[in-house]
Amino acid sequence: MPIAAPLMETLAERRHLALTGGGADKLEARHAKGLLGARERLVALFDPHTFMEWGMHADHDCHGFGLDDKSFPGDGVVTGVGYVNGRPAAAFSQDFTICGGSLGRIHSKKISDLMDYAMKAGMPIIGINDSGGARIQEGDDSLSGYGQVFFRNVQASGLVPQVSVIAGPCAGGAAYSPALTDFVIMTKQNANMFICGPDVIKAATGQSVTMDEIGSATAHASISGNIHFTTENDTQALELTRKLLSFLPSNNIADAPHKLTPALDLAPDPQLNEIIPADPKAPFDVLKVIARLVDGGDFLEVQKDWAKNLVVGFGRIQGVVCGIVANQPLVKAGTLDIDSSDKGARFIRTCNVYSIPIVTLVDIPGFMPGLAQERGGIIRHGAKMLFAYAAATAPKLTVILRKAYGGAYLAMCSADMGADMVYAWPTAEIAVMGAEGAVKILFKRDIAGATDPKAKEAELVAMYREKFSSPFEAARKGFITDVIEPAQTRATLAMALRNTLSKRETRPPKKHGNIPL
Repeated sequence: MPIAAPLMETLAERRHLALTGGGADKLEARHAKGLLGARERLVALFDPHTFMEWGMHADHDCHGFGLDDKSFPGDGVVTGVGYVNGRPAAAFSQDFTICGGSLGRIHSKKISDLMDYAMKAGMPIIGINDSGGARIQEGDDSLSGYGQVFFRNVQASGLVPQVSVIAGPCAGGAAYSPALTDFVIMTKQNANMFICGPDVIKAATGQSVTMDEIGSATAHASISGNIHFTTENDTQALELTRKLLSFLPSNNIADAPHKLTPALDLAPDPQLNEIIPADPKAPFDVLKVIARLVDGGDFLEVQKDWAKNLVVGFGRIQGVVCGIVANQPLVKAGTLDIDSSDKGARFIRTCNVYSIPIVTLVDIPGFMPGLAQERGGIIRHGAKMLFAYAAATAPKLTVILRKAYGGAYLAMCSADMGADMVYAWPTAEIAVMGAEGAVKILFKRDIAGATDPKAKEAELVAMYREKFSSPFEAARKGFITDVIEPAQTRATLAMALRNTLSKRETRPPKKHGNIPL
């Protein structure tokens, strides 16, 4: 027998109620601010017509406090699964038009149930955050709900990729869920993220601050380092999410989405021979090197506005997805400091948990000197780089472009720190310190006693470079796999990456190492 008409009408009414969210007026008001609705964001994220919603008919179960006669369709969050670039993914999108997108028990249950399924099915989790925070009327139920979500963020970490999009307010404890995920994307318009707002800071400390100073996308991207990407609006944020996922595997046992070509192109790139300045002290832009190495110059830089002395990001080299870590000589001479060490270590560990090969480009004079760095814990922070590289079992390829001095040479993935292959350009220098400094220490008396001290010093510097810091000397001792012409770098890396894709490495059984945090 056909389904009774009243039941079909009830279903249609309930679906309409859920699909309209907080109502047409509220949605239009958001459009006027340049914001998409919660469902519109999911439409922009997923491939057309692939989204399957979970929990459309859910509603709050809070009694008292004036909520008994109110309905919150979907309890302020839309959850479900679909396809992104043809691969399955799970996502939730908080709906600010319904009770300010506040989190209550059912709201958190929907997110938690979705995350549980994503972990079982091995698919990425995307969270679109736009919420006024905990639902005060639900008291400890809302706090418990955040705990449930945080716990799953940690359980999913290193199992499936997690991407957070901050597209509205994300305040107080709610900010810790994005902080626990792999990547955070934040819109410059209408979004903010903070633990304590300006009023609370003023009351507690007497400091007068603005929301832009503590919670804006610009502040988090360039000062705190809490986020990885900024975009102008929702549409760009979701386009960027799709691009980011195109470099990541679905889970920790799947291969990265390589796009291997049938045959390798081993032709040289003569322009790479012209990139390094003749003066070994002159800076150059390492992004120009990266652009010559990756396919079509397509490099997705991560945290580009924070700790700019280190460049990290994703690209493909003849189809093979890889993470790239590179010193940037244009900023602080490419030294490693507290922030860049944190930035690099985090990125290396992210690549490692998803078995994404890591290509390291080295031009480093050392760790950043200074009182602030020493007192700020550069030893502890710099050790994170050493730990991250040594602990990583993903394929690791290193190219030494110019300077590789002291402990910073080791911190940029030398052979001793587990690099599978290390290549050097003829311009490379590998030593405890630069030739000029070493000569002044080792040959102080010879220089002082010479008829022409400057000429003697120049002679000794040249000798030191040839016999002690030359890449050929390092290759003779087995520290370098090969010394290559810069023009051959892309071809060499392409071959090396193909040869390391089958790499398997096991370590002694233990819970986990104790990284210096």
